[in-house]
Amino acid sequence: MSFLLALFGIKPVKNDSITVLTPVEFKLKVVHNNVQLVDVRTLKEYKSGHIKGSKNIDFFSSKFNIEFDKMNKQKPVYVYCRSGSRSRQTSKKLYALGFAQIYDLKGGIINYN
Repeated sequence: MSFLLALFGIKPVKNDSITVLTPVEFKLKVVHNNVQLVDVRTLKEYKSGHIKGSKNIDFFSSKFNIEFDKMNKQKPVYVYCRSGSRSRQTSKKLYALGFAQIYDLKGGIINYN
């Protein structure tokens, strides 16, 4: 991989806008704080249990971008899913949408409780 990167002059992109937080760090940031907290799981998953104060925006919904466009892009946004895969993809989408600070829960909600 390094050879190909050197050969073609491609450098990995370092993204300072996205921060992956451990469950302990995430909890300290979101509990008792007024933050933009988003659960990107399906509605069924959300109803089975979620972090208090979170808003459900289904990663697979056709209204995904529309819902995030309603949010303040200058205010930090905290995202999580079940295991971390959808929230990682969401973080990249949010960066592309212009969000300045994105915090992703490492390992998802299954590691949070």
